[in-house]
Amino acid sequence: MIDVQATQKMADRIRLRVFEHVLANNGGYLSQACSSAELLAVLYNGGARLALLPAPLAPPDFVAVPGPGRARVSGADFHGPRSPSLDRLIISPAHYALVVYSALIEAGRLDAAALESFNQDGSTVEMIGAEHSPGFETTTGSLGQALSTAGGVALARRMKKETGRVIVFMSDGEFQEGQTWEAFQALAFHKLNTVRVIVDVNGGQCDGPMESVMAIEPLAARLEAFGASTDSVDAHDVAALYEALNRETGRPHVVLAYSNPTQNIPLLDERRPTLHYLRFTNAEERARYRNAFELMQEAQ
Repeated sequence: MIDVQATQKMADRIRLRVFEHVLANNGGYLSQACSSAELLAVLYNGGARLALLPAPLAPPDFVAVPGPGRARVSGADFHGPRSPSLDRLIISPAHYALVVYSALIEAGRLDAAALESFNQDGSTVEMIGAEHSPGFETTTGSLGQALSTAGGVALARRMKKETGRVIVFMSDGEFQEGQTWEAFQALAFHKLNTVRVIVDVNGGQCDGPMESVMAIEPLAARLEAFGASTDSVDAHDVAALYEALNRETGRPHVVLAYSNPTQNIPLLDERRPTLHYLRFTNAEERARYRNAFELMQEAQ
């Protein structure tokens, strides 16, 4: 039985942990934590059926690129041992890495001390997640390649008669990529109904608002034209996210989670429409964010 209230508290802690890290490092991807904390909390608290870990894992160091005679370091280890009946979770937007690591910590899968090596030389706890980074099963390229990978994994699992699903976490900016639409076309053609996609539709990308860079709406209608089924939900409604993620439709299913990229941090609204990355401009601004963090901390 899923505890919706516990999942919401987990989402609040994810957002707070990212905020704390951003303050300590004079910047970071804070709006992504605002928009996606509930999505990742749902995935790591029962939305994705993953093997349990006996204890949080410490991230290994990055020794060398994969090759003959070299042990492969995989971020999928933090999702536990694979099983035919369990899900595979593939994270697509690599710049959400800090939010993913925070979710893994809150889920008891990653040692909290891992963030001390964030973005450091020789660390697998990268600023932009790669296949060796905690929680990242694949390196997803520029954008959108995780969905194609997921299609291949789902097809292979069906051929092996495995029953577990393949769940992909995406951002809405990836729907500006042609490869995303080619992947959906293939998913529909091969009738890969074990694929679930959950999308953080926050309306922004690195160059500004989606509507001014390249509009993607009506996204649900476009996806359904490509053979998928969809649910459009509030990204901060935990119960709705669980329900939509588990709905069986007989087709590749997409949960379009419409989110607020300043959720719980209204001070961020002052930076609209430039929200992709936060860098403090002066000590006074940083102090204002510190005060906002302390208020959020007290509220929890």
